[in-house]
Amino acid sequence: MTAVPQAVQQAAAAPPARREPRGPVRRRGPARLVPRTAAARVRALAALVVVALAVTLAVTWNAVADARHGMRVIGHDAGPQVVATSDLYFQLTDMDAQLANALLIGGSQGLGATRAQALARYEQNHAKAATALLQAAKLADEPSENATAQEVVIALGDYERLAGQALLLDQQFGHTAGPPSQRVLDLYRQASDIMKLDVLPKAYNLTLDNGTLVRHTYEDERAAVRNGVIAVVAAGAVLVVLLLALQVFLTRRFRRVLNPPLALATLVAVALTAFGAVTLSAQSAHLKRAKEDGFDSILSLSRARAIGNSANADQTRYLLDPGRADTYEQVFLSKSQSVLYLKAGNLAAYNDAVQRQRGRTGFLGFLGTEAAQRGIAGQDAALAKVIAAYRTFQADDHRIRGLVEAGRRDEAIRARLGRTAGSSAADFAAYDGSLVKLVQIHRDVFDDAVRDGDGGTRHWEWGLPVAGLLVAALVLLGVRPRLAEYR
Repeated sequence: MTAVPQAVQQAAAAPPARREPRGPVRRRGPARLVPRTAAARVRALAALVVVALAVTLAVTWNAVADARHGMRVIGHDAGPQVVATSDLYFQLTDMDAQLANALLIGGSQGLGATRAQALARYEQNHAKAATALLQAAKLADEPSENATAQEVVIALGDYERLAGQALLLDQQFGHTAGPPSQRVLDLYRQASDIMKLDVLPKAYNLTLDNGTLVRHTYEDERAAVRNGVIAVVAAGAVLVVLLLALQVFLTRRFRRVLNPPLALATLVAVALTAFGAVTLSAQSAHLKRAKEDGFDSILSLSRARAIGNSANADQTRYLLDPGRADTYEQVFLSKSQSVLYLKAGNLAAYNDAVQRQRGRTGFLGFLGTEAAQRGIAGQDAALAKVIAAYRTFQADDHRIRGLVEAGRRDEAIRARLGRTAGSSAADFAAYDGSLVKLVQIHRDVFDDAVRDGDGGTRHWEWGLPVAGLLVAALVLLGVRPRLAEYR
């Protein structure tokens, strides 16, 4: 037998060498952020759920605030004030129209309208114009707008001074229905020129400036609300996914089928996200309806009403001031085409085109813009009445000018000022009344949209925090018993 070397025998008999214990394995990079224990992972997932919940509540709160601000500006603050300011243009044009009526009537009786009635309406319009100017000044938030409002007040004062002089001088001289003395006409021309060239343009600029505030608010806030819908859905989806992940982790780690508090928290999160998205989408629709179907149409039709009333006054000026008759005739045509545009080179051709016009297509102008709008209850019938009444008014104008050309000015004046059916004044009143009813339809749409918008965000200031606290409490109830098992 081969002898085993002594060194080998000693090595075999020696105890095994002791190994030094290794320290904990150090993880590098992103792996260091991953919790190592089950309890730590539960806490991390719960913390992520709370963060996602806070983000969801924040974006929902901001979007609701945007919707409320937009509806407040359009429906309660600037919007109604701009509409009131737009009426200023009508009141100013009617002031000048009633001044012309008073001068044309003179001391005559039996025309259907009296000088006293015209002057009473003049004073009513003056009071309403002063109120509208005050509202415009309150709404102005730029130095240029304040300056414009002040310039309107100053110019209107100049107009009233000349108008008062013309009325006083006309009363002193006295005359029957028809053109007054040349001195009175000169004063009226100066007053009317101030109204047309100074007061009215500045008043319209006020409406445009204030309308810009509403338009910018609408564009900004509606875009914010629509973006808010996306943000709410995204944040809510992340919240729901994290809740589901926590539910799955607890189910697998602790071998339980379902965690009831977490399941309920998930349902509340889904409901909160869905309700928030639906509500904000509805708010966006309410803003659009209030602005486009309500505010824009009211403003456009109010402008049409004011221009139509000014054109009606040009009929009176045509009879009042023969020296400017051609000018007033051309201005009447221009204003008429602003209201309802049909291609025509003169008033006779325009009247023929208006009388042939049927339906809701084939014309432009303010009424053409209105005709292009669809889907509003009662609008079709109301617009048809407006166009029919406008057609009658234009026919009256054609008849009045024919009487003047035939040398029958007295008959033309009676046809202009009479209050019985068939007179221009009566038919214009019918047209104006039908236009007011059409405006009212859009006012109702505006009011309904504002009311729906206000109702859609009511109670969110406490409902949203309550829902958030409920989800947080349910998450705590769901994870606390599981964490207690590690103590």
